[in-house]
Amino acid sequence: MKDLRKNCRVAVIQAAPVMFDKAACADKAVSLIAESAAEGAELIVFPELFIPGYPFGLTFGFTVGSRNEDGRKDWKLYYDNSVVVPGPETDKLCAAAKAAGAWVSMGLSERDAVTATLYNSNIIISPEGEIVSCHRKLKPTGAERLVWGDANKGYFPMADTPWGPVGCLICWESYMPLARVALYQKGVTIYISANTNDNPEWQDTIKHIAIEGHCWFINADLYFTKEMYPQDLHCPDEVAGLPETVCRGGSCVVDPSGHYATDPVWDKEDIIYCDLDMDRVPASHMEFDAVGHYARPDVLDLWVAEE
Repeated sequence: MKDLRKNCRVAVIQAAPVMFDKAACADKAVSLIAESAAEGAELIVFPELFIPGYPFGLTFGFTVGSRNEDGRKDWKLYYDNSVVVPGPETDKLCAAAKAAGAWVSMGLSERDAVTATLYNSNIIISPEGEIVSCHRKLKPTGAERLVWGDANKGYFPMADTPWGPVGCLICWESYMPLARVALYQKGVTIYISANTNDNPEWQDTIKHIAIEGHCWFINADLYFTKEMYPQDLHCPDEVAGLPETVCRGGSCVVDPSGHYATDPVWDKEDIIYCDLDMDRVPASHMEFDAVGHYARPDVLDLWVAEE
């Protein structure tokens, strides 16, 4: 492991997207990046699908063997507000990252520049304002498969930062053991999880991953309510049946020993700041190094398809 810069001040953004409005989401993100940078943040992490929001509870008219036109119209609205990478929205984010002099991790619904397929993606932007990685979610979860396609590139990109390799798995990708190992094999020191998981079991998962990988774990979750959905959806009954708070959050930071460095934040928008002691990463590998001295490559070996 290369020498790491000793300290990293991270800002975890638990915020509500402006649902189905990519321009407004980008503008809100720019403001939050500036606010975080003013507090000294060097790494600013947004949740899954901050642009243009996670369409929790919507079916887009799909049932097994059929679909309807009202649902198709709502999907087209979501499609229109998904972003091409690079594009005008990411240009705004890149300019904001450069002005802040900070690394920025952003979850977004990516629209393929050639086909009409959407991807649940996460980009990482350097302090120079350049997109250095774009990770597409490997396998959308459950009914998400009706909205987003499987990743077809950018399987496990890493950002080469002063604090070591930084990578992201999106939501339930972190339940995929081999996907986690793929990050460990690349030496991940800061493991970003952009997600929409506000269930209590998730908190157990993230502590396990932090101690398994002996890395800092950044848990960035959305917070939003049903009143935030667009009022002109063609299937409003689906929103009406949702709880008042659709996603409660639970964002936090977990240290390489599997303990909370910041407690989970629930039921509100917030920016969570944490100063990461990067010396703890190599030090914690003394007893256990999942792909190093504690591995048995003669018995167990992972091959990862790369582009």
